[in-house]
Amino acid sequence: MSAEDSIILDGAHGEGGGQILRTALSLSLHTGRPFRLTAIREHRDKPGLRPQHLLAVVAAQRLGAAYVEGAQVGSRELWFEPKQSVGPGSYFFDIGTAGSTLLVLQTLLPSLLSASGPSTLTLCGGTHNVKAPPFEFVERVFLPRLAQLGHRVAMELVRPGFYPLGGGKLTVSIQPSAELRPLSLLERGEVRALTAEILVSRLPQHVARREQATLCQLLGLSIAACPIRSLGSSLGPGNAVLVQIESDSGPELFSAIGERGVPAERVASTCAEEVSAYLAAEVPVGEHLADQLILPLALAKGGRYLTTQPSLHTLTQIETVRAFLPVEISVQPAGPCAHLISVNV
Repeated sequence: MSAEDSIILDGAHGEGGGQILRTALSLSLHTGRPFRLTAIREHRDKPGLRPQHLLAVVAAQRLGAAYVEGAQVGSRELWFEPKQSVGPGSYFFDIGTAGSTLLVLQTLLPSLLSASGPSTLTLCGGTHNVKAPPFEFVERVFLPRLAQLGHRVAMELVRPGFYPLGGGKLTVSIQPSAELRPLSLLERGEVRALTAEILVSRLPQHVARREQATLCQLLGLSIAACPIRSLGSSLGPGNAVLVQIESDSGPELFSAIGERGVPAERVASTCAEEVSAYLAAEVPVGEHLADQLILPLALAKGGRYLTTQPSLHTLTQIETVRAFLPVEISVQPAGPCAHLISVNV
């Protein structure tokens, strides 16, 4: 496509983070349309591309044989112009830091789901990161929703990776499907189970026990429903709190990642607060899944789902998708705590 077909995006608009970049890369690969992104992460503590964002650019460049300008750490402007359709294959990418592998996967998966055959993807870096979905969320919540659309994707966590050492590794098997279906998630139904899990690597056990005690108190769980799992294969220290909800509509999962200087009780209570807000809203789709469903629905047969108040992240995602695709996406109040998001293709 010519430069006249290109899309200009303001990276400081809306939530102003890396999601605009990742979504633009995904849709550029899918549509073949080049884009220029300015003011990348303008208002973040470290503006511009960070290593994990750069790897997403480099990986997308490889998949689409793209011409790229501005692909370096710290760059605040990027030109990306794919030169070929994404083909199936076996791909390996190493972030080289503890940056989120799941966010890189989020960038590459849509185009690989549109390829002419199956692919395998191996990613190295962080697997449990602050401000990113952990491995368990993608495997247990996001992939089952893709399966409802007709996609076939399987993941394996080879080794967990936490900040700052990283060193995590995951593999992904991707089977594209031409038989896709719309998705409708309008009722949560009965909550059948609520369980928690504490992941801990190379940290004192009292950290995990304090998180366990806090979750049990705030969510009314038994010790048996909140086990502690030690991750012996991780290269460095790390900690994550996971709470999974099983309902008639399917699974949801909420998480919090331990950070240096943040008390264990606060890590657990932050996660418990998200769980309580989701349960009170009586919707099938949580805040984070609501954001992640928009792109696959726009690239498939569309759909509708009830969720909580859309985040700025979700609203920015909607605007980025609209810039590339001729889709209708609406957000409407549907009750005291619920909103209906509709994607019509």
